[in-house]
Amino acid sequence: MMGNFMQFCSDEPLDVLLNPHRADEADKARAAGAARLQSLGVHLAGTETSDEIGDLIDGVEWFEEAVQSRGGDLMVDEPPRGHTPQPDDADFVLPARGDRESVAEFVARLAAAAARVRRHPART
Repeated sequence: MMGNFMQFCSDEPLDVLLNPHRADEADKARAAGAARLQSLGVHLAGTETSDEIGDLIDGVEWFEEAVQSRGGDLMVDEPPRGHTPQPDDADFVLPARGDRESVAEFVARLAAAAARVRRHPART
């Protein structure tokens, strides 16, 4: 009886045993998030963790929701990567992340920019 019990014991965390493909799925989600951020022109150092990528996506989404709530048009205000923005309103342009700016610092700046946008007069 004890021999059967020991075959189920492992040093691996239970979630790895229950879902052996979890790491692959997390890598794919991280890559998709990174691709989305890069398509918006958000600088990535390449060392961001999955959690940090998620934080960046959340910050960008807060900002975009704020812009849309004030009548901004993301297609106009956020140009394709590598193009110069010609926004309806400069406040509606996604802030750029500095080369040495941490994820936490940038997310805080995004939150502050979103708060500024929410105080902005609505476009009709």
